[in-house]
Amino acid sequence: MKPILIAPLALATLLGACAEMGTDVTPVLDGAPTAQYQRDLAECRALARDQTQLQQETVAAAVIGAGIGGVLGEVDDDGEALGGAIAGALAGTAMGVSEASETRETIVLNCLRGRGHAVVN
Repeated sequence: MKPILIAPLALATLLGACAEMGTDVTPVLDGAPTAQYQRDLAECRALARDQTQLQQETVAAAVIGAGIGGVLGEVDDDGEALGGAIAGALAGTAMGVSEASETRETIVLNCLRGRGHAVVN
């Protein structure tokens, strides 16, 4: 399979697999969890999962990474713009996924705090 076809497929697979990352955080509570906490945790996780702008930001990071990688690949002595673009897209995607995961985790924790739970992490 040609690299030009593999890169978008790899990017789509990575984005799809990472849509849940960050929502599986297990908060540390100051006190015992209640039945209401379990319901709130499920709702807060769903809220974090539904943030579609995080996927859009990850795609944007991949596009920017591809552009930068393509330029750097072309400037390099080998002149491998395509290879640089693929590497840049994957690096940008990894960065975007990491940031989205952290944001989702923060959403879950802040949501629980907003609902009155004593979350300490």
